[in-house]
Amino acid sequence: MTRLVLIAFLFFAGPAITADIPPVDVPDTMGERVKACIACHGPEDKEGRDAYYPRIAGKPEGYLFNQLRNFRDGRRHYRPMGLLLENLPDQYLREMAAYFASLKQAFPPPEPLTSSSAEIKLARRLVTLGDPARKIPACVECHGKDLMGTAPFIPGLLGLPRVYIIAQFGNWQNGGLMRGQTPDCMSEIAKQLTTDEASAIAAWLAAQPVSEALLKHDGPAAALPDKLAKRCGSIVLQSGGLQ
Repeated sequence: MTRLVLIAFLFFAGPAITADIPPVDVPDTMGERVKACIACHGPEDKEGRDAYYPRIAGKPEGYLFNQLRNFRDGRRHYRPMGLLLENLPDQYLREMAAYFASLKQAFPPPEPLTSSSAEIKLARRLVTLGDPARKIPACVECHGKDLMGTAPFIPGLLGLPRVYIIAQFGNWQNGGLMRGQTPDCMSEIAKQLTTDEASAIAAWLAAQPVSEALLKHDGPAAALPDKLAKRCGSIVLQSGGLQ
């Protein structure tokens, strides 16, 4: 009986108690608006299933805008992202992209490298030289010599969990990441890689440290080589707008 009385008191007293709580003055800033994003893409180290959520702070603005628009328009499909971005206009997505691009990116410690010497050699060759016979460009040609990305459209490859990189390779290879992107350069490249090659690259990249010198990298934005800019035309600047 006492419990029922207490429950009834709380039920009827709830509105009165709530009415006495002053409203919270939340600033109307982009930082407040994107807190839903931070829940998954926060700066803390990721483990387990959370390793599949990449860090987005500090990524190139054009790259982030492209991904936001692809999620919204269904070209890149992950239902929670699609629902969050549904009906948001391009201008708002640009503002979101600019906000995250302005943040300092947090990097985890490098993962232990347990690959064999042959796997390490294979990964280094593909990352730095590619395989011209199979039309596989070196990773450094698009993602920068330091693998920290090429502004404004190409993301960095360092500081990402191995399992995330492997998952992305698999999605590119199987069409599980993007829909209707032609020409889709990463899909074309990933499909040329074997499972062992993709695994070796992922393990090697995840094991590379990110030094303070790389974090302070402020040099002029590198440009994609003409051949790759043409091949990856779906992600470069066209007609004065982000594509």
